[in-house]
Amino acid sequence: MEKASHRRIAGLLGVLGALLALMLADAGPASAHATLESTDPHQNSVVAAAPQAVTLTFSESVSLSGDSVRVLDPAGKAVDSGDPGHADGKSNTARVGLRGGLANGTYTVAWRAVSEDSHPIGGAFTFSVGAPSDTSVSATALQGAKADGLVAALYGTGRTVAYAAFALLAGVAGFVLLCWPGGAARRRVQRLLMTGWTALLASTVAVLMLRGPYERGSGIGKALDLSLVRATLDERIGTALAARLLLLAASGVFLSLLVGQLGQPARPAATGAGGPEAAADAEDAELRELEQRAAERPQREARLGLGVAGLVLAVALSATWVGADHAAVGIQVWLALPLGMLHLIAMALWLGGLAALLVGLREGVGAEVVDRFSRIAFGAVAVLVATGLYQSWRGLGSWGALTGTEYGRLLLVKTGCVLAMLGVAWTSRSWLSRLRSAPAEAAEVEPSEVPEPVGAAARSADPVRQAQLERQQAARQSAGRDRGLTPTRAGLRRSVLVEAAVAVAVLVVTTLLTNSPPGRVAGEVKAGAAAPAPAGPAAGDAPAPQTEPGRTVELKLPYDTKGRTPNAKGTATVTLNPARTGPNEVHLKLDGADGQPVEVPEVELAFTLPDRDLGPLPVALTPEGTGRWSGSAQLPLTGTWVVSVQIRSSDIDQTTPTQQFKIG
Repeated sequence: MEKASHRRIAGLLGVLGALLALMLADAGPASAHATLESTDPHQNSVVAAAPQAVTLTFSESVSLSGDSVRVLDPAGKAVDSGDPGHADGKSNTARVGLRGGLANGTYTVAWRAVSEDSHPIGGAFTFSVGAPSDTSVSATALQGAKADGLVAALYGTGRTVAYAAFALLAGVAGFVLLCWPGGAARRRVQRLLMTGWTALLASTVAVLMLRGPYERGSGIGKALDLSLVRATLDERIGTALAARLLLLAASGVFLSLLVGQLGQPARPAATGAGGPEAAADAEDAELRELEQRAAERPQREARLGLGVAGLVLAVALSATWVGADHAAVGIQVWLALPLGMLHLIAMALWLGGLAALLVGLREGVGAEVVDRFSRIAFGAVAVLVATGLYQSWRGLGSWGALTGTEYGRLLLVKTGCVLAMLGVAWTSRSWLSRLRSAPAEAAEVEPSEVPEPVGAAARSADPVRQAQLERQQAARQSAGRDRGLTPTRAGLRRSVLVEAAVAVAVLVVTTLLTNSPPGRVAGEVKAGAAAPAPAGPAAGDAPAPQTEPGRTVELKLPYDTKGRTPNAKGTATVTLNPARTGPNEVHLKLDGADGQPVEVPEVELAFTLPDRDLGPLPVALTPEGTGRWSGSAQLPLTGTWVVSVQIRSSDIDQTTPTQQFKIG
C-alpha cells in the first residue's frame, strides 16, 4: 500500500514537472504593453490621393481580430475591406485594405489589438484626403480600448478570485505540510482546501469565457461564443489558462493524497511484552522509542513526497500567471519570471497560511504550531519585500512614474496595505508571546467529540420539548466550534482576522496592478504619442493650419504640482486659431506665479472630445524659447472639447489641469 502511494506521488511529480517545463519553454522575451510607433498615412496628415491601405506599426507583436482596424469616412460609413492582417508577415504590424474611389475629406481610423503581455490596447486617429472636412463619426464606432463595463467588472472579479483561491489552496496546503500535519484530518481544514480548489477552477473557467468579450469590447452575451473562446486559446493568456485547468486536475489528485496520507491517525507503535519491571528497564524504553520511530517513518516519507509534489504544483500554478503577464515581457525576462513566481508563492504561504491559522486557533492548535508559522511568515515577508522591490524598479522606471502613472499610484496603495498588515502582524506576535508564557494555554487541545444529546436526532411534537432539543443541539455545535478558544487564543485570532481582512485588499490592488500598464511603459506610450510623425511624402503634402485674425481662442489653466521649485505653480495658456473643425494652430505658454516664463522638464498637450469617445489627440509641440511651444491640432468634430496640459516640474511633482471649450 505504501509503495503504491509512493508511486502515485512520483507519477504526480513527473506530470507536474512536464507541464511546468512546457509552460516556461513558451515564455519568450518581448517588450511590455505594445505602443503604436507609426501609421501610414500619418496621423493628422493630408494626402493628395486616397491610399490603398492603412498600416499601423507597433513596438511589439500584437494579436488581431476581424475588426481590429476600421476606417470610417466623414459620414461614419466603413470604407475598409475588413479582415486586417499583418503587413508582409511582420507580427508587429496591422494592415487593412481600403475600397477604391474614396472622396476627399477626413477619415477616422479606429484600431484595437492585444499586446504580447495579453493586455488589450486601442485608439483612434484621423487623416485627410485632398483637404480636411467635418466628420460625423458616432461614439459607438470609436470604442477605443475600453471594455464593456459589466464584462470588465466580472473579468476583474474573476482574476481577483483566482488570486485569492490560489493563495488559499497553496497557503493552506503549505501550512498543513510545514506546520500542522494533523490538520489534514480536521474537517474545517479540508473545507478550506476544497474551497480554494473549487474557487480557482470556477474563476479560471470564468476568465477564459470572459476574455474574448473583454478584449473586443463586446457585451456579456458574447461570453458563450465558442469562436471567441477558440481565439483566446490561441493567445498566450489562453495557453496559460488551459495549462492551469490541467494543473488543477493534478492538484485534485494531490489533495486526495494529502488528506489520505496525513489525515489518517498515526499508527501506534508496538508495546513491550514485559511487566512493570520491563517497562522500567532502559533497554525496553529504547526499544519502544525505535519502534515508535519505525511506526512514524511511513508518514514522514509521505509528508516529504507530498511536500516536493506540492512545491512543484505551486511553482507550475504560479507560472500560469507570471508567464502571461508583466513579468513575461520587458527587460530582464530571464530574472523577472522566477522572481515573479517566487513572489506569488511567498504571498500564498503568508496569506493562505493566515486562513489556516484562523481555523487552527479555533481548533486548539498549540503555541508550537503558531510559532512555526510565524517563522515561515517572516521568511515569506522577506521574500515578498525583496522581489517586490525588484518588480517595482522594473515596472516604474523613474521616480516620476510613482505618482504620475496609475501603476505607480496603485503600487503606493499596495505598499500601504502591506505595511498595515505588518503592523497587525506585530500585534499578533505580542499575542503569541502571551500564549507561550502560559503553559496551560500553549499546549495543543486534542480533538474530542461532544456526546449527542439524548433525543437530539429526533423531533418532538411538543413545541417546548422541541425548543429544548434545538438549544441542546446549538450548545453542542458551539462547544465543538469553541474548543480550545481561550482568551489569549481569542485575542490572537482576532488579530489574525484583521490581518486576513487587509490581505483581501492587497489581492484586489494586485489584480488592478496586473491590469495596468507599468509606469515604464506608460512613459514610453506618452513619449511615443507626443513624438512628431516622421517626415514622408504623404506628410509633406499636408498644409499648415491657416490662422485667421479675430478667430483666436485663449484658454488659461492655473496649475500647481505641489512642488517646491519656482516652476511648480503658475498658469498654462493655450491659444487656438481659427478654433474650428479641421487643422488649428496651437500655442502653449507656461508662466510662473510671478508672471515670468518658466521651463519644465516635461509638458504634454492633448485634446479630447468625451461625448464622442474621441481622443486624447496629442499635439506634437515644438519649443520656441523658455516656457513657449507651438504645434498643430486636427479637431475633426464639433462639440465640447477638453484640453489637458500635463506639467511635470520635477522628477516627482506633476499635475494635469484641464478646461472645456466649444468648437462649432
